[in-house]
Amino acid sequence: MDHSGHGMTTDLPPFTLGRGLEFSPDLFFLVGCLAALGLYGWGVARLRRRGDAWPVARTVLFTAGVLTIALVMCTKLNDYGMVMFSVHMVQHMVISMVSPILLLLGAPVTLALRALPVAGRGSLGPRELLLKLLHSRYLRVITHPVFTISMFIASLYGLYFTSLFDTLMASKPGHIGMMVHFLAVGLIFFWPIMGVDPGPHRPGYVMRMLELFAGMPFHAFFGIAMMMASQPMVKAYENPPASLGIDALADQNAAGGIAWAFSEIPSVLVLIALVYQWYHSEQRQAVRKDRQADRDGDKELAEYNAYLASLQARR
Repeated sequence: MDHSGHGMTTDLPPFTLGRGLEFSPDLFFLVGCLAALGLYGWGVARLRRRGDAWPVARTVLFTAGVLTIALVMCTKLNDYGMVMFSVHMVQHMVISMVSPILLLLGAPVTLALRALPVAGRGSLGPRELLLKLLHSRYLRVITHPVFTISMFIASLYGLYFTSLFDTLMASKPGHIGMMVHFLAVGLIFFWPIMGVDPGPHRPGYVMRMLELFAGMPFHAFFGIAMMMASQPMVKAYENPPASLGIDALADQNAAGGIAWAFSEIPSVLVLIALVYQWYHSEQRQAVRKDRQADRDGDKELAEYNAYLASLQARR
């Protein structure tokens, strides 16, 4: 039996974690994940060949980010996500709130700017195009807090509380497009907040924390609304296959609980990263001030010695 119009059978056995983690790749995301790892690895190798260092931790974090995408899109979690609202919500939360944080901590834009070759005079290469994009008005708009927070909220309420979700679930391109949208929204929301890569907006640490927590209450309310609903809210999941042995309303309540929980976990992770960055920023500033003070002291000492030497010469 076909479900949602794109060839995924609904005669799945009851969900277990072991079954969910079985390899079942979506070709689009499989190719995308392999390409991302390949390009990142090329950048790191290029830096190493010319004697430049690149933090191992960044490579590990970026790789982990790509693997989280593969985990929810290239396993049977993706198959179960087509017929179980709770599993779909795990996919949504991971790909929009966990994967972006890990990818951004890997600093892929910084790596690209350092690894890509500089084009000849008067020509535009990949590095120059990337710089042009980073300084473009378009990127300033889509990374502005007003846009990112609004999009973050609209991706929940505007999708699940309208017929748009059912329309996208009705075809494979629609489903892929929806998942790509979740990833993109997560990236543009967390990019200015994480502050690892260069970007149009680089607010202070207090403002970043305010931006982080501005959208989270709406996320929690969305989860609570799902948990308290007395009937299925999304048509795509109102008649789960009998082979799964689940109740649609109970599954929806579980999906709401997952959405509510994920409004807390990524916030804590990002907050830890921000505090860590803030601490090291203060340490670097203190070192710079000490060095400046040492230079000023040396200069004053040199001037005083020169003054004494001039007095001695006069005598």
